Parts: sequence; structure tokens; C-alpha cells
Amino acid sequence: MAFNRGNPMFKGSLVALITPFKNGEFDEQAYRKLVDWQINQGTHGLVPMGTTGESPTLSHAEHKRVVELCIEVTAGRVPVIAGAGSNSTAEAIEFTAHAKAAGADAALLVTPYYNKPTQEGLFQHFKAINDAVEIPLIIYNIPPRSVIDMSVETMARCAALSNVIGVKDATQDLVRPMKTREAISADFAQLSGEDGTIMPYLAQGGHGCISVTANVAPGPLSQMHNAWQAGDLDTAMAINERLMPLHDALFCESSPGPVKHAASLLGLCDPDTRLPLVEIAEASKQKVEAAMRHAGLLN
Repeated sequence: MAFNRGNPMFKGSLVALITPFKNGEFDEQAYRKLVDWQINQGTHGLVPMGTTGESPTLSHAEHKRVVELCIEVTAGRVPVIAGAGSNSTAEAIEFTAHAKAAGADAALLVTPYYNKPTQEGLFQHFKAINDAVEIPLIIYNIPPRSVIDMSVETMARCAALSNVIGVKDATQDLVRPMKTREAISADFAQLSGEDGTIMPYLAQGGHGCISVTANVAPGPLSQMHNAWQAGDLDTAMAINERLMPLHDALFCESSPGPVKHAASLLGLCDPDTRLPLVEIAEASKQKVEAAMRHAGLLN
């Protein structure tokens, strides 16, 4: 079965959800409230168990529970793209099959990290997942974390597979979306993974963003994307300008440390992360709080 490419299945402001912890355990109560708040604020889609969700430090059982709870609370109100990637192809297939069984609308699959596969290895990895599970697949290309970069040519090969419908692009290469559009089609969903570059990314043919900042600014980011889609560039640019210091501040240390601190300032959850991530430094906390105030998110 080939999924409809007539219009990108996913666009706008999608949030790379944090995973709240309390006393070292997954805080289900805080997560339920976070998901509801996101939807009520206008977020266009939810992405549990990506990098921002600290997927590397959750057990398989915890990973699956986070995905299940996100889908349960969302109850079909917006799409859920479940993080299902791994540097083990077999493990990625397991998580992708679970995402489908749990009712996710798509799976997000990072390029295999640490192994450093060739372009052929990348293609075969995604082909194996594509052939094993019938669910829309979004490739997550993030060279700073995975070391490897999927070329446009390999992306085009993957896009010819029946289930691959888009990419989360965290390359920071602002020529990439146009090259991808030319190599594949205008309907291949291109979602930025970099908040700070979203406006030029959209201008080059992108459709939306899987956002870290949306964890704490879902309303403004939803409004920004709505304005862009309506052709109201002045409003979109004004919101983007107001949020730019926040985009920067949320990466002053390894993510999601800063955004979890920001979420704690809003009373959304505790700022706790799991080792090897630690509490952010005092200077970083001050930078995050100042950026939150500049964005109008704190009184």
C-alpha cells in the first residue's frame, strides 16, 4: 500500500515532547497534562520518544508506555508521530511495529547512530523497516547526533519505498529542502528539526517543524505556522523574531536540559533529566528565564 502523497500528511507546528520524570520515574500525571495542554494550545501534532524525550535512557517498556499514553490522551485530536528509531534495525522494527499497534499515525526513525553505515546501509535499514511494518515513516536526519548524513540521493531512494512519506531535517542546511523537493516531490513532507531556521526552511519548500521550543511556546508557534500557511508573513516573522532568543537559550546546554527547566518555570513538570544529562548550570537557568520573559511566556 502506498500512502497518499497528494498533500503532506504532516505540517505546521509539531512538538518533540519532553518526558517528565519524578523521583527518577516517568511522571504519567504530568505527561497527561502536558499532552492536553499542547493540544489546547493549538499544536498540530505530537512526537513522543524522540531525542527531546530522552529516548536513549528509557527502557523498552518505558518507551512503549510513553507512546501508548500519548496516543491515549490525544484520542485522535491531532496526529501522533511515535519515535521508533534505533541503531539496531531489528530494534527499530520492534518499536515501529509497537507504534502501529498502539495507534500512532506515523513513526519517526533516526538514521542509525554510532554504527556509521554507508549510504547503502542507510537505504537497506529503512527498506527493512518499510517492508516489515505498514505505517507512514518519517526519516530523522540529524548528522550532529548520528555522525552520518543521509544524502539527497539516498533520501530519494527511500522516498520511493511505499511507506516513507517525509523527513525531519536537522542538518541546518537551508539549501537541502529545495534540493529534496526537486529530487522527490513537493508533496514529500519536509519538517525542520531546528527551531532557529524554521522561517527560511519554510521559504525553501519546507512544510513545518518538529519543535523543541513548542514544549513551552505551543500557542505562539502554532499561530506562527498558521500565519505562514495563510500568507500572513508579517505576523509569522514577528512571532519568529520574538521567539528567536528562546530558540537559542533552549540549546545553551545539551537538550532537553534547558527546555525541561523552562517547562518547570511554567509548572508543567519537574526539571529532572536522566544521567548522563544533569541539571543545567545557574547561568544557563538565568539565560532560559530571560528568554522566556522576552517571549512573553513568564510575567
